[in-house]
Amino acid sequence: MSFIEDIKNRAKKEMKTIILPESEDKRVLEAASKVINQGFANIILLGDQDKIETECKKYNIDIRGVKIVNPLTSDKKEEYIKKLYELRKAKGMTIEQAEKLLKQSIYFGMMMLKDENKVADGLVSGAIHSTADTLRPALQILKTAPNTKLVSAFFVMCVPDCEYGQNGTFIFGDSGLNQNPTADELSEIAISSSKSFEVLVQKAPKVAMLSYSTKGSAKSELTEKVIEATNLVKEKEPKLLVDGELQVDSAIVPEIAKSKAPDSPLKGNANVLIFPNLDAGNIGYKLVQRLAKAEAYGPLCQGIAKPVNDLSRGCSTDDIVGVVAITAVQAQ
Repeated sequence: MSFIEDIKNRAKKEMKTIILPESEDKRVLEAASKVINQGFANIILLGDQDKIETECKKYNIDIRGVKIVNPLTSDKKEEYIKKLYELRKAKGMTIEQAEKLLKQSIYFGMMMLKDENKVADGLVSGAIHSTADTLRPALQILKTAPNTKLVSAFFVMCVPDCEYGQNGTFIFGDSGLNQNPTADELSEIAISSSKSFEVLVQKAPKVAMLSYSTKGSAKSELTEKVIEATNLVKEKEPKLLVDGELQVDSAIVPEIAKSKAPDSPLKGNANVLIFPNLDAGNIGYKLVQRLAKAEAYGPLCQGIAKPVNDLSRGCSTDDIVGVVAITAVQAQ
């Protein structure tokens, strides 16, 4: 069974409600239809019902079973305006500004997640919105999860016919958010990514801190940062299997690990790859996605109080379906 099919089956066991705020996008409407048909999550689309139904008729998309909420006419509108004002008034927000923001579906969706009545469990956006426009309201309204220092992003990469990682499944972090993390931030990304791997893949994480150097083959500020981050991870999580600095071949190919890093406890079996900066992480995931024809789910977020996940603006309908399934499992 593939990674994403396993995720969908797990999502079915405890159905969650996921918000899709970008109802003006055909891919989102198609994804909502597929999720309902496959029966692994409940869906709330945000937007004008007449416009959504017109678009669906135009493209012959069946969204029966999908709930539609219009932020402009919802009976929750006034309540959310007051709550957003209370949340942000210390930052200078006025009632008028709160009202203006809540006309945006993504802000309204975040307030639904914040709702004490648990009207929804997670949110997926990014088909239209930038990462910043997705995460800014999440951090303003939902805040970070308890005991979390840093919000970061990762991709689940599923490489077909691959002997490396966890039968071809990896987590790549941070590949979507933090541009140039410090050693301490890199250690937090590694720890969060290891926990995400446990939750989603349900196997033991084996974390490689990546560099252009393996065990001192080169030396610079860049390699020193990765070495320091590795040591910090070991201090913070002594039971976690982690090693660095490692070139990617030393991290994932056992034969190369034997020659380049014979003392590495990973033995070339890493399944969680931590990149030294966003340049490397973003380039790495896109190369694997395009050249190895891998499924790439993300950027998925870790460290926010409720499951909120971003999409690549180049995502397909099936990419959205997969991220909805992952979000539902995170919400469990």
